[in-house]
Amino acid sequence: MRVVVADDSVLLREGLVRLLEEAGCSVVAAVGDADAFLEATATHRPDVAVVDVRMPPGMTDDGLRAAVRARAAQPGLAVLMLSAYIELSYADVLLSDGRGRVGYLLKDRVTSLDALVEALRTLTAGGTVLDPEVVAQLLVGRRTDPLDALTPRERDVLGLMAEGRSNAAIAERLVVGQGAVEKHISNIFAKIGLPDAGGDNRRVLAVLAWLQAR
Repeated sequence: MRVVVADDSVLLREGLVRLLEEAGCSVVAAVGDADAFLEATATHRPDVAVVDVRMPPGMTDDGLRAAVRARAAQPGLAVLMLSAYIELSYADVLLSDGRGRVGYLLKDRVTSLDALVEALRTLTAGGTVLDPEVVAQLLVGRRTDPLDALTPRERDVLGLMAEGRSNAAIAERLVVGQGAVEKHISNIFAKIGLPDAGGDNRRVLAVLAWLQAR
């Protein structure tokens, strides 16, 4: 897995590089600002980028905006936004292109290297990984809720899907069998209008339909 790391904190950036390389990843570039990130992704064409939301030059949402531009230039690029903050201004744009391979995790909620590497693997495989708090913030103020037709348990399952959990992990978390999880997921797809089209990743589309409801 070829990775670009972008974070303006030297200590965090170098720490991520060391940890990821110890986990078997190949860090092809580590940069500290949004412009350098865009240059690194264009030059190295990585599999995945780990990007801080707030970076120079503006120290607002420069990293997030740069990630949107990088994905436009390299549609297959997986992006993990790893931040101390929830910045919503461009999050919808990043999450709503329908291609998956997008994650948004809060730094203080990533408790182990294994969890970080597993998130990167999920993204490069085409999945989506979202911190529950990010999901909650994205849903604030939505005028309509596509989950109205879902049961409380189906909502729980969809929330865990948004975190990137497998069926087995969902079953373990909810203390139910995998067959029950599969049935809940099938019901979710049906209720929010996602028939099996043969090629689309319906897990990703289900999460995006949830986040995009207005």
